[in-house]
Amino acid sequence: MRAAFGLISLLLVLVIVLFSAKSQLKALAPAAPAASAVGATVDGQPRPATPEAVRQQVQELVDQSARRASDALP
Repeated sequence: MRAAFGLISLLLVLVIVLFSAKSQLKALAPAAPAASAVGATVDGQPRPATPEAVRQQVQELVDQSARRASDALP
């Protein structure tokens, strides 16, 4: 009886852990792609972001942040 109770308890814990892992994986699923500076092709399909386009977008954001920071200084 004690062994059966232990086995049932372990199975119950396993089910809870697997259910939790499943819900965590659903939360990590990639969301729908948002509009970006990369743009779309002629047929309306989005182009995949190239490393160069990502680097350029990051550089523009860094420059914008630097301008805002320098404007905020007295």
